[in-house]
Amino acid sequence: MDPNTLLSVRDLSVSFRLDRRAKEPGFAAVKGISFDIPENTTVALVGESGSGKSVTSLSILGLLPAENATVQAGSQIIYGGRNLLELSNDELRRLRGRDISMIFQEPMSSLNPVFTVGHQIAEVLRLHMGMGQRQAQARVLELLAEVGIPDPLAKSRAHPFQLSGGQQQRVMIAMAIACNPRLLIADEPTTALDVTIQKQILELLAALQDKHRMSVLFITHDLAVVGEIADRVVVMRSGEIREQGTTEEVFQRPQDAYTRALLQCRPPLAHRPRRLAVIDDFMKPGGAPPATEDRPRGLNGGEPIILEVKQLGKSFFSRQGLFGRSEFKAVEGVSFKLARGKTLGVVGESGSGKTTVGLTLMRLHEATAGQALFEGRDILSMSRGEFKPYKRRIQIVFQNPYASLNPRFTVGQILTEPLLIHGLGGGDAGRGRLVRELLARVELPEASYHRYPHEFSGGQRQRIAIARCLTMKPDILICDESVSALDVSVQAQVLNLLQDLQDEFDLSYIFISHDLAVVKYMSDQVMVMNEGQVVEFANSDDIYLRPQHPYTRRLLAAVPSADHRIRAQPG
Repeated sequence: MDPNTLLSVRDLSVSFRLDRRAKEPGFAAVKGISFDIPENTTVALVGESGSGKSVTSLSILGLLPAENATVQAGSQIIYGGRNLLELSNDELRRLRGRDISMIFQEPMSSLNPVFTVGHQIAEVLRLHMGMGQRQAQARVLELLAEVGIPDPLAKSRAHPFQLSGGQQQRVMIAMAIACNPRLLIADEPTTALDVTIQKQILELLAALQDKHRMSVLFITHDLAVVGEIADRVVVMRSGEIREQGTTEEVFQRPQDAYTRALLQCRPPLAHRPRRLAVIDDFMKPGGAPPATEDRPRGLNGGEPIILEVKQLGKSFFSRQGLFGRSEFKAVEGVSFKLARGKTLGVVGESGSGKTTVGLTLMRLHEATAGQALFEGRDILSMSRGEFKPYKRRIQIVFQNPYASLNPRFTVGQILTEPLLIHGLGGGDAGRGRLVRELLARVELPEASYHRYPHEFSGGQRQRIAIARCLTMKPDILICDESVSALDVSVQAQVLNLLQDLQDEFDLSYIFISHDLAVVKYMSDQVMVMNEGQVVEFANSDDIYLRPQHPYTRRLLAAVPSADHRIRAQPG
C-alpha cells in the first residue's frame, strides 16, 4: 500500500437479507469495490440514490445493521495496518469519533432534541478525550467559534430546534472535528441547504481540512459540488465503481458513459436546451442525447395575465407577556403578475418568505394583507364555499412527496380521492379510466394503480404527486422545492415532465426553489425574495446576466461550479 494512503478499501462487498429469516444474503448493495483515500486529501464518492455510497461509508465505521447486513469474505478496509472489518465492537467504538468521524445528511435526525448542543459536543470530548466538565465546556466554545457560529456561549445553551439549518450543520461539524480525527466522512452534508449556506459549509470544510491536515470522504450526488471541493472522484452506480481518478481527469476527460451522463444531467447556466439529458440517453447505443435547440424564455408584455398579486402580506403572531403579542412579518408587500402558460421562478434563502407566498395563495395560510386576483376575482377575500371551485384550479406540489401522500392509500385511491371530493370524472369506471390515463401521462406503469407510496422511488413518488394535481385540470401549479431532494438524473426527468405538461396543457407555474440553475432553466421571469420582501423582479435571462441587487449577486456567486476550486490541489 502507498505510504501516503490513509485508508484503503479492497474488494468490499456488502449484501442485505430482504427476508430476515433467510439464511443466504439477498440484495448485493456493494460489489467488490476498491479505492484509496490518501492523507490530507478530499475524495468524493459520487452516485445516485441506491448506488451503494452510503453503505460504503457505514462499512468503514462498522455501522451496518447486524441483523440483515453481510460483509462478504475477502473484503478489507485497511486503516493503520489493521482491517477494520475484523475489529471488535469495543475497538470500533474507540476508533469512531477519535480517528474517524462522520457528518450525516440531516442534522435534526442526528442531534438529540432533548439536550443542548453544548452538552452533545461535550459528551464527545468526555467520552473520547477523557476531559472533565470544565475543560470540555471551554473546548466546546472554541469549537463553535472555529466552525463560525456567532455568540458561541449563547448557542451552546440552545437546543437544536432553536438553530437554523446551516447552524445545525455547523454543530455537527464541530462535533465531528472535536477529537481532531484523521478522516472525516461527510455524507451529503449540503444537500438540503440554500446555495449561500452550502458554499459557506464547503468553504468551512476546506479550511478545517487544511488546518487539521485531515482527509475527507465526501459523499454526494451533485457533481457541481464535487468540482469545487474534491481532489479525487470515485463514481458509483448499482454497487459498482464505474470510474475513478483525479477531479480534473474525471471532469475534463470522463471515460464512462454514466459519468458523462451525471455531468450533463444538471441544467446548464450558459444555455437552456429544450430537453435536459437523462441517464438513459447516455447508456443506450450511441451514448449521447439527441441535440435540441434552446428554449426561448421571457415575457414581451403582451401575454394574458391569469393571476395578479397585489401587496400580499402574511404575519404570524405569538404571545408576549400576559396580555401582549408579537408580530412576525413573513411576507410583506409582495406584488407580481403571472402570465398564462408561463413560469414565474421564486428564489431566496430559507426564511425569505417564498414558501409562505405559495401557501398563502393556496389559502393554506390566511393572508393578513393584499389581494390575489384570479381572472379578476380576489381569491383571498372569498368565503370557503366561494373559493372551492377555484381551489381545484390552483394546485401545489410539495417538496417531500412521501409526506404528502397517504401511506395507507394505494396510488389509485390517492388519485381518485380529489375526483370524488370535487364530483369529477363521472362514475367509478370513468374515474378509474382517467386515473390510468394520468399514470401513463406521468410515465408510470398501469400496475402502479394498486401499489402503495412506499413501493416507489423518490422520483416516482413526485410523479404521483404531479398526477394527483393534474386530476383537477389546474390552470396554475405551484411547485414548492419539488425537485430539490431528487438526484440530478431524476430531477432532469421530472423537469422534462413539467415542461411537457406546460407545453401540452398551457399550465402556469410558480416555481419555488433555492436552486438557481433549476430556476433559470424553468422560468420566464424570476422574483428574488429576501426577508419577506421582493428585492428584484425581471425576465430570467436579465436576472442572471445583469443582476441589479447585491443580494441577487450574492446568490448567483454561491451557485456551485466545477470551473473553480474552493480548495487548492495538495502539495
